[in-house]
Amino acid sequence: MDLQIIKRNGEPEYAVLSWQSYLALLKAAGIDAPVATTLIPDTERQPPEPVQALPGLDQLRGLREGKGLALEVLARTVGISPSYLGMIETGERLPDLAIRRSLAWELGVAGWREAS
Repeated sequence: MDLQIIKRNGEPEYAVLSWQSYLALLKAAGIDAPVATTLIPDTERQPPEPVQALPGLDQLRGLREGKGLALEVLARTVGISPSYLGMIETGERLPDLAIRRSLAWELGVAGWREAS
């Protein structure tokens, strides 16, 4: 598998892999491959619709703080960047099912299991 590790402050932060390797990982995990998309020129793009927080995710910050976990610690444990976790907590981003499950596991609560 061809893999590139991107580090920040000497710590691994991102893993970059080829599309074929990505598809192989999805297949091994039993996940259907995503539909190929075509690039849309900037002139034809529609503005994104506002993102709304999923039910229960609005309590994420309180749950994390209640466990005494720093944002950076929980993010690294789950495998996402602290800035992305911050955006999830503020409702700016919606995490996929795998991230919701990981967050639920780390916080010891019932998972956010609705479809991604």
